[in-house]
Amino acid sequence: MTADSTAPRSRGILFVLSGPSGVGKDTVLRQALPRLRGITVSISVTTRAPRPGERDGVDYFFVSAEEFARLMEQGGLLEHAAVHGHFYGTPRAWVMDTLEQGMDVILEIDVQGAIQVKASYPEAILIFLAPPSWPELARRLRSRGTEDEATVRRRLENARQELAKVEQYEYLIVNDRLREAVHRLRAIITAERSRPNRQVIERLLGEVQSDA
Repeated sequence: MTADSTAPRSRGILFVLSGPSGVGKDTVLRQALPRLRGITVSISVTTRAPRPGERDGVDYFFVSAEEFARLMEQGGLLEHAAVHGHFYGTPRAWVMDTLEQGMDVILEIDVQGAIQVKASYPEAILIFLAPPSWPELARRLRSRGTEDEATVRRRLENARQELAKVEQYEYLIVNDRLREAVHRLRAIITAERSRPNRQVIERLLGEVQSDA
C-alpha cells in the first residue's frame, strides 16, 4: 500500500498547516506533497499586484480592494488577513468546490487564519509545525539574513503568541529533522484519509442490501 492509498471518498478533507515564521512550513510542504496524490494547495485571494511570472488563478486570485471587501461581506472567505498593506484570504467557493470533487485541500496560513478556518469549517484538520526549541527558532530567523534585528524580534514575539494556541490544533509536528517532519505530515494526511466516512459506508451498505 502506498502513502496515497485511500478508500473512495465523496468529499475531500481540508487540512491547515501553520506555525511560526522560520519554522520551515514551505520546505516541509513542498517535500511532502509529491508523494501524495489527490491533494492540492489552496490558491489565495490577494489585493496586491502580480509579481513577474505570477499567473491569476495559478499563483493567486488577484482582485481589487473593492472585490475583496465584497467577498468579506458576503462570507466568501474562509479566513483573511492584512499583510504589509495588502489583503490576503482563502476563497470559500474554490475550496468547497475542490473538496466536493473529492480532492483534499491543504492551506498554508498563519495561526490566526487557521483558527478562523476552524470556526468557519469545523471539519478542518489543523496541523501545527513547531521548532525543536525556542533558541533554534531564533537562530533560524537570524540566519536567513534578510531582516533586521527589530523585525526578527517582532517575528519572535508573534511566534510566542502563536505557540500559546497550539492546543487548538489536532496535530503537532516538531521540525527537528526535516525528513522526519515530512514523513509525519504524510502520515497524518494518510491517517485522516483512513477514518470512517459516513457517506462511503452508507453507499457500501446500500450495495450490500441490494445484493442480498
